[in-house]
Amino acid sequence: MELQKNINLKGFTIIELIISISIFAALIFVVIGLFLNVFSQPEQNMIAIDMIDQARIVASGFTNEIRNASVGNDGSYPVNQASNSEIIFYSNYGSSGTAVNRIRYYFSNNNLYKGVVVPTGIPLVYNLASETVTTLISGLENASVPVFYYYNGDFNGSGNPLSQPINVNEVKFVKINLIIPRHTTENSTGTFLVNAGAAIRNLKDNLGN
Repeated sequence: MELQKNINLKGFTIIELIISISIFAALIFVVIGLFLNVFSQPEQNMIAIDMIDQARIVASGFTNEIRNASVGNDGSYPVNQASNSEIIFYSNYGSSGTAVNRIRYYFSNNNLYKGVVVPTGIPLVYNLASETVTTLISGLENASVPVFYYYNGDFNGSGNPLSQPINVNEVKFVKINLIIPRHTTENSTGTFLVNAGAAIRNLKDNLGN
């Protein structure tokens, strides 16, 4: 009887060992899968991280500029044009002296550009031929999704944007909306969304920040 008991105990121990090995192997498989997913494409991951950081910098700069939008030196209204893929406005943010720069953000061929015209002369005027254009971000995936959204003075953080065509006199709050590809793998189709918005301080009936 004692011998039979020992045999049964040994058999139970072997079963436990087999189960333990199976569980351990499954965990190793999961860990390896995660490792391959995160670290096998380091270049793609670095591209995604860099683009997200770049988009955040662009969004932050845009909100600072649109928040300080004001009447142009030639008397132009603070917001000159407002479409889904382009916005033109006047802002003294980052300008020198009494100059109010003409700023144009526009989306074309998956790239976001910024054009700046610094007023010159006496009196100050805007020579559009002197616009300096910079590529801010390449490879955006906005496609038919608007880059810019516009809201009236009733906007309190929620609600529908103004419909196109935009009446610039109604614009009190503007959002920038950037869709960034993940690039975590060569065939990745996922995206990140970076957006930010600000109210135009000099338009007094806005309710935003």
